[in-house]
Amino acid sequence: MLYASVSDGPVEWVSLGTGVVGQQSGQFTSGLFRVVWLIVGLLMVLVAGLGVVLPLLPTTPFVLAAAFAFARSSRRWSVWLHTHPVFGPLIHNWQQHGAISRRAKILAVASMAAVLTLSLALGVRPPVLGIQVVVLSASAVFVLSRPSPPKQ
Repeated sequence: MLYASVSDGPVEWVSLGTGVVGQQSGQFTSGLFRVVWLIVGLLMVLVAGLGVVLPLLPTTPFVLAAAFAFARSSRRWSVWLHTHPVFGPLIHNWQQHGAISRRAKILAVASMAAVLTLSLALGVRPPVLGIQVVVLSASAVFVLSRPSPPKQ
């Protein structure tokens, strides 16, 4: 279990008994850009939350995008996201191991296949279908090429 240690400096992620396991830069953007990053992060969390309950919407990419945005805008939201029981492990696995869980890989590839099947069923034009095949295939190769996280 990770716990955030927040001070005036960077956010440190501490695992009980093992010391620091990761750090966030603590370099927050100022002014308007900070507000923009905060809004982006909140939107990404909203979409990720929908992805938890909707079978065709992936969660992991949106959680990682939210973590990226919060790292540039809000220490409070960043800590919340990293310590969240559902979203926190996704971020931890990616940051520490560059890993995607087996379940997330299966859901991602199944979602991609479902989108392609839906496009075929709806009679999407061949050029658009070709672009979808290329983009979704490259995405699937990337997702499947990531290691799975180590067993806890």
